[in-house]
Amino acid sequence: MNNQKQQKPTLSGQRFKTRKRDEKERFDPTQFQDCIIQGLTETGTDLEAVAKFLDASGAKLDYRRYAETLFDILVAGGMLAPGGTLADDMMRTDVCVFAAQEDLETMQAFAQVFNKLIRRYKYLEKGFEDEVKKLLLFLKGFSESERNKLAMLTGVLLANGTLNASILNSLYNENLVKEGVSAAFAVKLFKSWINEKDINAVAASLRKVSMDNRLMELFPANKQSVEHFTKYFTEAGLKELSEYVRNQQTIGARKELQKELQEQMSRGDPFKDIILYVKEEMKKNNIPEPVVIGIVWSSVMSTVEWNKKEELVAEQAIKHLKQYSPLLAAFTTQGQSELTLLLKIQEYCYDNIHFMKAFQKIVVLFYKAEVLSEEPILKWYKDAHVAKGKSVFLEQMKKFVEWLKNAEEESESEAEEGDGPSRNSAENEVYRLEKFGENVRAIDWWRPDTAETGKWA
Repeated sequence: MNNQKQQKPTLSGQRFKTRKRDEKERFDPTQFQDCIIQGLTETGTDLEAVAKFLDASGAKLDYRRYAETLFDILVAGGMLAPGGTLADDMMRTDVCVFAAQEDLETMQAFAQVFNKLIRRYKYLEKGFEDEVKKLLLFLKGFSESERNKLAMLTGVLLANGTLNASILNSLYNENLVKEGVSAAFAVKLFKSWINEKDINAVAASLRKVSMDNRLMELFPANKQSVEHFTKYFTEAGLKELSEYVRNQQTIGARKELQKELQEQMSRGDPFKDIILYVKEEMKKNNIPEPVVIGIVWSSVMSTVEWNKKEELVAEQAIKHLKQYSPLLAAFTTQGQSELTLLLKIQEYCYDNIHFMKAFQKIVVLFYKAEVLSEEPILKWYKDAHVAKGKSVFLEQMKKFVEWLKNAEEESESEAEEGDGPSRNSAENEVYRLEKFGENVRAIDWWRPDTAETGKWA
């Protein structure tokens, strides 16, 4: 038996040294901060010189790694601790946003510094957005003056495209909203933003990030109403923003109205119930009748699957619209509503090519069903129509319009002369329609059941 211990195998070979470039550099934001603050102190408050210094320093200092520290210094004068406070034992500089004058012109000048820096070093874009989001969450840790300066600067940077409107999500922080910090900050921000652009540009930016319907969330839940928002921002001098939010709420209410209307129609709810619901919504959301008739028309036309054959779709449309005439008539009590409906019909017939030949038949139907009256039809024919299918539809309507004009003249003439047998309004309508002749007979349901009652099949 071999009592000798067997020697364990060992690994041997050349030991390589780690290359200097592969060694991980220690994260040292304090040293980076000292370099930046020293340079800013030398440049002084000349922001042109500051921009040049930052441009040159990017070649020597690691902006990519210390982006947060860099932006902390430029905004607050030094590295920020959690909550937004400056550490007492750290170096500071007065060449920063918070130490500058509290006016829009100064903030515009600082915005140019950030603009030039980020254009020169594109990789800083993401870091800057993250920095602003953080600063907004720290608002309670800043003084009122510091918040005002940051708000003005943010508004300018949003206007020139340096920042994306998604950074405003930080303002919906529950604590900021509850204490009124978010709303007060938003006032200064939107004033500077709208000053640089206009409300339409602001609205477009908000819409891109789906924030156009969230502005009321700047207030606590018990104050999230159009009335409160309008009062607060109008008194702060932002009437255009108040009107924009009111319009957005109206648009939202219109969409909800159309959705509910379509559901009620698909269920076959009685017209009287539908009319009552729509009128309540009109009153509650301050929706004018001309807008409502457009919603009702769209809803009516979306409840059926239309035939693809042009020769059949007109008959189908007349049958369908005859059924819904009482509903449409309830919301054409104003001349402007009737004109709106005529334009909606024109646009629909143009956009849906199978309806091109049905336009005149639909208008005649609505005239007989008292959805439309003479004056708006004549007004539409004369100068209120739109360009879509204009020549086709005017030609279709030519005979009917001539008949309307002649019938109106005859009625006036008979009233002045007092000749001929007297007729009640129903009989007079029958008489006029019979004179229209061919156009009347073209739609077989149009003939009266009795001349006495003026009822229609």
